[in-house]
Amino acid sequence: MKMQRITLHDIATLAGVTKMTVSRYLRTPEKVKAETAERIASVIEEVGYQPDADNPAMASQAMPRIGVLIPSFHNQIFADLLAGIESVTATQGYQTLVVNYDYDSQREEEQIATVLAFNVKALLLTESAHTVRAEKYLKAAHIPVAEVMGLSQTPGRINVGFDNYRAGFDMTNMLIGSGKKRVIYFGSMSDIRDEQRYAGYRAAMSAAALPDGRIVPNKVSSVSIGTGMMTLARQMYPDMDGILCTNDDLAVGVLQECRAAGINVPEKIAIAGFHGLEIGQVTTPKLASVITPRFEMGKIATEILIKKLRHQPTIEQVDLHYRLSMGATI
Repeated sequence: MKMQRITLHDIATLAGVTKMTVSRYLRTPEKVKAETAERIASVIEEVGYQPDADNPAMASQAMPRIGVLIPSFHNQIFADLLAGIESVTATQGYQTLVVNYDYDSQREEEQIATVLAFNVKALLLTESAHTVRAEKYLKAAHIPVAEVMGLSQTPGRINVGFDNYRAGFDMTNMLIGSGKKRVIYFGSMSDIRDEQRYAGYRAAMSAAALPDGRIVPNKVSSVSIGTGMMTLARQMYPDMDGILCTNDDLAVGVLQECRAAGINVPEKIAIAGFHGLEIGQVTTPKLASVITPRFEMGKIATEILIKKLRHQPTIEQVDLHYRLSMGATI
């Protein structure tokens, strides 16, 4: 015989309070009078009530949650970031609530509102620029917010990242230092990090009195996208002798196209990627890349968020830096 399910209404009746009061207790127990909270808790324990897993307001109380917004589920760099986040949450009694916004600021705004409705205790974002309404949501939430993947100076925000502008500048100088004079930048989604790397690239080219060039597909990076960009670049910039890609996926696609076309790397064209992904480290030749600390960013940002939640002293701005790898493609 199927047992009847205990509802919020049942809890309210047994505790002598309204259903709204029970709901408030489950969402924010600190906002319910101590005597009332004790009575509700006693009834819940007595009847063995379990919050509805389909109700975000109730389910969020089973274990405190930290919301995480990432721009793509298809990009390996965010898998590494999430691994760093969950290496901390798994041991500290927190769950992660992860959503994707497809590199769309309007979609990010909507997802921020959605995640905040789940009564998350803290929020980790991969962007530092948001819509006006998203900023209002974040400020009204009164919870710790961390921004990762780049450096920012937003008042009241935790920031853990690295300097994308400087990384683009330094890797471009490495290409120029190898003797290349016609280096082209391969972008991706034109998000703020991509733009910062491109700005660094342009500054380095300008300082060397060399012409710059750019291809931007406005698509999520992938090996196949990189292959197509290389085909286009050979038509647009037939004299190019170096390529800086905003992601290793693109760079691997460029490398594959060079091998298919019989273009010697790095003698004829040097190639550099970004992030030091495994796919670029196992290619032949091994891809030059900017090695970024994705796991560490997620781990450290989450540690700081939890310290903030526990009112423990902590730093709020962390520059984790990066390193350059020449691989065998420069």
